[in-house]
Amino acid sequence: MRIASLLPAATEIAAAVGLVDDLVAVTFECDHPAGIRDRVPVVVDTPLPAGLTPGEIDAAVRDRMARGLPMYEVDAPALGRLAPDLILTQDLCRVCALPAGSVADALALLGSDAEVLSIDPHSVDDVLAAITEVGHRGGAAARADALVGELRERLAAVASAVAGRPRPRVLVLEWTDPPFLAGHWVPELVRRAGGEPVGGADAGRSTTATWDSLAAHAPDLVVVAPCGYGLGDAVAQARAVRDLLPAVPVVAIDSAAYVVRAGPRLVDGIEALAWALHPDAVVEPPMGRVVRVRG
Repeated sequence: MRIASLLPAATEIAAAVGLVDDLVAVTFECDHPAGIRDRVPVVVDTPLPAGLTPGEIDAAVRDRMARGLPMYEVDAPALGRLAPDLILTQDLCRVCALPAGSVADALALLGSDAEVLSIDPHSVDDVLAAITEVGHRGGAAARADALVGELRERLAAVASAVAGRPRPRVLVLEWTDPPFLAGHWVPELVRRAGGEPVGGADAGRSTTATWDSLAAHAPDLVVVAPCGYGLGDAVAQARAVRDLLPAVPVVAIDSAAYVVRAGPRLVDGIEALAWALHPDAVVEPPMGRVVRVRG
């Protein structure tokens, strides 16, 4: 099967279930497994210039959305030439990835009959179900089922480790300029890690806030998990948060890999958060996942 992944999480899922060699197209954001963009044609890009600050990105996104301009550009002719049988995309967030409606329009223009699978999870169980569906649709059912079984075992191990322990109040910031409270599956990640999420909406969209309102939530810990950013950038933004919320411990996490991307590594993210909340009960994760900016 020829698979076009127009969503970084879908690319990660395809690779995890053994379908990486079936990928014929990816996006500019697909970075896992490493080197995938060097091996597979990129058919989705962004009009936003590189090097913008978080505040500048927010302003640019708001401007484009207000003018009805797309956040992503698909190279429809290239996608047509690659002739995928299955296209993996999403409708969860117009800012995060190319929407399924844009893909359908491109396919109609090309006269393509490729199957489109939209991956739109709102919970960890939804993510596991998406892994199963991608594997089954792509002809890797056994591998997908085995992977989901392993991930469920790891989730159960975390649950056992944090059971009965005090649950710190945790505020997760998905953006810092302006501050955004994380929604969708992120509050669930906190609960599974042994914390009590404050501010964010389960299965809902991320929402803007003010620094005064964030302090009013009285969190025991702030997790800085800027959408699409790795650990280095998260640490840099966490230092600013540390100054704005001076009385609260602050942790930075590689959000792009372990928090906002709805793939198998969400379980790694839960394990990392569990260690940040309960370091005496959970094994410290490998370097490069989470850092205490102020303990």
